[in-house]
Amino acid sequence: MTDTKSGTVLLTGAGGGLGRAIARAVVATGRRVVLADRNADSLNEFAAELGAMAHPILIDITDHAAVDRIADNLLAAFSPIDVLINNAGHDIGGRTRFDEGSPDDWTDIIRTNLIGTMRVTRAVVPAMVARNTGHIVNISSINAVRIVPDMAAYSASKAGVRMFTETLRGELAESAVRVTEILPGLTRTGIIVTRYRGDREKEKAYFDQFKMALEPEDVARVIVFALEQPPHVQIAEIMVLPVNRY
Repeated sequence: MTDTKSGTVLLTGAGGGLGRAIARAVVATGRRVVLADRNADSLNEFAAELGAMAHPILIDITDHAAVDRIADNLLAAFSPIDVLINNAGHDIGGRTRFDEGSPDDWTDIIRTNLIGTMRVTRAVVPAMVARNTGHIVNISSINAVRIVPDMAAYSASKAGVRMFTETLRGELAESAVRVTEILPGLTRTGIIVTRYRGDREKEKAYFDQFKMALEPEDVARVIVFALEQPPHVQIAEIMVLPVNRY
């Protein structure tokens, strides 16, 4: 069984703020990381920062054919995948009342946040089951369990991730593969500015209405905590919130 403090992590959404924090945290523990993202410039720049411990893969997780071939793109030193962290996601066009928003935006949110997560997991998990070792970490959201008006598509996608995670954990219960869900509250990541299609004023106004928010590094520490438990210990879920939220 793979040592919990070694091996290779496949991280989706690696070029964003939360992805970078997670990657730095897992590399600091001695793990190698496969950085998967669809933004070539951000991806390659970040891979250069991490050096030999990182291997970038340019991929859009809504491209099913590319996702299905993801294992074929790994260098020998970065194979097999010991940990999958499904972090990629977005809320472009979100924070809009459902009847007023774009149906195309809603569809894209579901395709990335839920279907993309499921597809990447399907590409990786059979090999984990065959080796009888591995760890899948799905980044869900507080929205998966609490109603937030004007976020119907995003919340539905994260609720789907939650149920997918719980069902997968049940299906793999007879194996040594661990399955963890992380439910962060408000976090200062790039998802807000991309939600508003680059409008920094809207991003600032959004965060200004709250007293405080988590930093990406806060979520990354929680993930590392889950990864570094003994192999017989499975952290099923962790909800992490700023202290002024409930």
